[in-house]
Amino acid sequence: MTQTITRPRAAEQTLVLLSICLAAAAMPLTFTGPAVALPAIGKALGGSPIALNWVTNAFMLTFGSSLMAAGGLADAYGRKRVFLVGVGAFALLSMALAAAPDILWFDLGRAAQGVAAAAAFSGGMAALAQEFEGGSRIRAFSIVGTSFGVGLAFGPIASGLMIDAFGWRSIFALVVVLGALALALGARFLHETRDPGAAGLDWPGALSFTLALALFTYGILLAPERGWSEPAVISVLAGSVALFIAFGVIERRVMRPMLDLTLFRYPRFVGVQLLAAAPAYAFVVLLILLPVRFIGIEGLSEIAAGRLMIALSAPLLVLPIAAGLLTRWFPPAAICGSGLLICAAGLFWLSRLPLGGETISVAMPMALIGIGISLPWGLMDGLAVSVVPKERAGMATGIFSTTRVAGEGVALAVVSAVLSELTAGHLAAGGSAVHAGPAAQRLVTGDIGSAAAGLPQMSRAAIVQSYGDAFSTLLLMLCAITIVTAVVVFAFLGRRERPQTEPMEEAEERFCTSEA
Repeated sequence: MTQTITRPRAAEQTLVLLSICLAAAAMPLTFTGPAVALPAIGKALGGSPIALNWVTNAFMLTFGSSLMAAGGLADAYGRKRVFLVGVGAFALLSMALAAAPDILWFDLGRAAQGVAAAAAFSGGMAALAQEFEGGSRIRAFSIVGTSFGVGLAFGPIASGLMIDAFGWRSIFALVVVLGALALALGARFLHETRDPGAAGLDWPGALSFTLALALFTYGILLAPERGWSEPAVISVLAGSVALFIAFGVIERRVMRPMLDLTLFRYPRFVGVQLLAAAPAYAFVVLLILLPVRFIGIEGLSEIAAGRLMIALSAPLLVLPIAAGLLTRWFPPAAICGSGLLICAAGLFWLSRLPLGGETISVAMPMALIGIGISLPWGLMDGLAVSVVPKERAGMATGIFSTTRVAGEGVALAVVSAVLSELTAGHLAAGGSAVHAGPAAQRLVTGDIGSAAAGLPQMSRAAIVQSYGDAFSTLLLMLCAITIVTAVVVFAFLGRRERPQTEPMEEAEERFCTSEA
């Protein structure tokens, strides 16, 4: 049983929720902002294509791989404490990034910022689960999800305006302000809670999982540059597989694992994890790829690209709440699966449009993608909370958030690698096989000038056409994956719901038996 707390008054609960919502809104700003600024960052700090890819991937990698460890620390040492340390470090690192002298220090800062974000997110969400009960808890989680959507919706245009007015380093100013407000409110109104049964952090599990995910992502990013048959790439990916196997063995043997593998025997739990991963390849990767395409390849300004990105993310401002209301008449599985099918339709529509088309023609399928992903977005957090009891709130939010965020990092690495390979194939077909690979990597980061310089025998129009054909093929692949995920979600989440505590009760019984 979790530590008992005195419930705050309604006003205090509102301020607790506001603190966590401010932190949740700040995190996507650090995700979408650097994506809009990536061409400018590349010009200012230099760096190879793989170094520029790490501007986004360093944050996503450490954020996703640290979430379960942060959840365990929150349960063991205090949810409020972990939240405050995470938010404070997040704000300080954002200020440091604005002063980074080169791409190496910037990437290292992004990695550290991801660790801080994991602590803030896991600690905050675990604390929120203790502050609210029953239906109010689900509504609170939905509001946090909407706050995250606000950051996604306004991040691109806000970043574009700030870059245009003050330069790319200014994009971290708003993050610092939101982090400071979240820190002040959390320090004043959050109540400290912890899990009395927690036995500290599962360090072997945390280290093996984090290293496995880091090696896998690095291998995927390295492959387009060196080739999939390169011994270094094969060794990195093989090491990742070995560490994942070691993680599974460790989690089966420890008394209080960071990840209770027995939960995966339950179809509804598996369905929730698949649902958590779906936005990664159906929506989140577009938040990175589309600004790079609009600014670097099509030549739009940062402001114009940010304005166009609103079509993709604006539905997250309203529809997640509407999805919660729809559960009065429709089961969550039907709403989530239908949303993914709508999203797949938008991906297919966007794949049929050539580069350089009218803004309104591009905005319409982007809006359809945003509408589709908003429906499961509003229900995912509530569904995740419903499959485990709140006594292990840190672990519960850690598992779900790790699946979602690590899925985003891995999906971005994989999708970037696939786009690079597809683009290289189209460039090679145009008669530039020797330099096709390096040029494709430059195009994926939006550096069409360097790509054109490396392919003097091809016209700029032919290079753009090769990239556009590759992008269309990629969107069709994402469409197919989204459809398959929708079918699985219909099947798994549509099953009869088990009692909330059943999975963990069995796990606790297993732990007690082992201890005896």
